[in-house]
Amino acid sequence: MTDSTPTQTLSSGDYSHTYGAFVPEVWSQKLNTMLEKDCVMLQCVNRNYEGDIKNQGDKVKIITPATVKVSTLGSENITYEALEPTSSELLIDQKKFFAFKIDDVAQAQANTDIMEAHLRNAKKAIEEVQDSYLLGQHAYVAEGNCVGTEEAAITLDKTTIYSEFVKLALCLKNSNAVTSEKRPWVVINPTIESYLLQSTEFINAHNVADETLREGAIGRIAGMDVLVSTNLTATNSKYYVLAGTNDAITFASQLAKIESLRDKDSFSDLVRGLYLYGAKTVQPKALAKMIVKAA
Repeated sequence: MTDSTPTQTLSSGDYSHTYGAFVPEVWSQKLNTMLEKDCVMLQCVNRNYEGDIKNQGDKVKIITPATVKVSTLGSENITYEALEPTSSELLIDQKKFFAFKIDDVAQAQANTDIMEAHLRNAKKAIEEVQDSYLLGQHAYVAEGNCVGTEEAAITLDKTTIYSEFVKLALCLKNSNAVTSEKRPWVVINPTIESYLLQSTEFINAHNVADETLREGAIGRIAGMDVLVSTNLTATNSKYYVLAGTNDAITFASQLAKIESLRDKDSFSDLVRGLYLYGAKTVQPKALAKMIVKAA
């Protein structure tokens, strides 16, 4: 005897199913909001040129104002210079996705917060690759804004860390990157944090008077807000500590799509999302880096 019962397919409006409450527009907005909060490097960039990004390869046009010269007024007539702003493009060339499958039996036994938990895991995975990508902008630091070299990396400990970070902050000041409105930051990893926390010169966050630190900052050193990222990993036995102001790097991103569909080959739901982003160092002099020998 043939079973004539029609197969039920999952749609975003099928609320009888455990995951039927998955509405792509709602969860897309929720995940976007989650991604705005905790990513370390997102606090260290600007998003001045973020437009409507829909596809990998989209470009955001950046216009950089020309430098204006100042002259001494004499007896001669005033001459006017023709200003020629420069333009460049921010290419959205990073394309990442997540995709997972949830078995019907697992869904039936799961609590109602399971989708939220999966999105938090997706968020964490996105942030890790995004942070690593943005920290890679150390490659575009202006010449002369480096402390240490590839051949002679700095060795840090609790007695030397403060003086070396003073040198790093000085690079930014000498480049005119720091003003009263442009407070610098520095991103370190937990190993370097352990040295810093033992330094007698380090000003802990609770001793920074009434100043507001960036979310997640542990304090300040040499005038720079200190943030910690586990994604600042060793490369060829060296760490590249990155410092700067938010003027240096511009970033644009878009959760392009998130959707759910029924797996035709099993009793499971499929959820997938597409995340697009790109970054560009628009002011290399507003970045500095320290090349540190890994312990």
